[in-house]
Amino acid sequence: MRIDQQPGYVLHARPYRETSLLLECLTRDHGRIGVVARGARSGKGQLQRAQLEPFQPLLFDLLLRGELATLRTAEPAAAPARLIGDAGLAGLYLNELVVKLTGRQDPQPEVFASYADALSRLARGEPMAWTLRRFERDFLQSLGYALVLTHDIDGEPVIASEAYAYRAERGPVRAAVRQAGTIDGASLLALAEDRPPDAAGLQALRAMMRETIRFHLGGGELRSWQVLGAALARR
Repeated sequence: MRIDQQPGYVLHARPYRETSLLLECLTRDHGRIGVVARGARSGKGQLQRAQLEPFQPLLFDLLLRGELATLRTAEPAAAPARLIGDAGLAGLYLNELVVKLTGRQDPQPEVFASYADALSRLARGEPMAWTLRRFERDFLQSLGYALVLTHDIDGEPVIASEAYAYRAERGPVRAAVRQAGTIDGASLLALAEDRPPDAAGLQALRAMMRETIRFHLGGGELRSWQVLGAALARR
C-alpha cells in the first residue's frame, strides 16, 4: 500500500543492516509505523538522515508491506520544534512513552494531535511539568486507559481537601491520613479540569503518573525517567 504525504514524526531510529535505519514513526492516520530508510547511513544518504531527526514535522511517502514500510521520501512539513536543555529531554521522554505503549499500525489521531501539541508547548517554553502531565492524561485516555479523577473507587465525588491513594487499576482511594504516596483531591480535580495545580500538586501528580504508567508497562521502567531524574538531580 502506498501512503503519500502522510504527516508524521520520527520517534526513534536505530541502525538496520549495513547502510539503513529502522525508524519508529508516529503518523497522523496510520498510528505508529516501523519504517526502513534504505541507505540513510551511507554517504549518499546523509542529507536524508539529517531530515529524520526527532521533533521535525515531516510528510512521509511510504510503501507499506506487512509489518514494515519502506521510506520513499520525507520532506519537512514545518520548522522543527526547538527543544533545548530539559525540554529536549522531555521530548525524548514523550517519544519513548509513545513507542512503549502504542502498537504498530493502530491509528491514533488523538495521540498524534496531543503529541504535536506537547512539542509545541515545550518549544514555546511553557512549564515542562504541566505540559507532560497534560500529555500523559490525554495519551492514556486515547489508549483506553482514562484516569479516574473526579470520583473515588466507591463512586463518591473527590473532595479537594481530602487525601487519596491512587490505584492505577481502579482510581482514587480515600486515605485516612496524608503520607508519602498520597495526593490531594485538589490536584486530581485540577488535572481533570485542565488547571495547573501548585508545585506540591505537580510533584504528587508526577509520582502518580509514573506509577500508573509503570502499571500499564507491566511493571517496566522507561530509560528517560532515569535520564530526566539525573538531569534534575544536578540542579
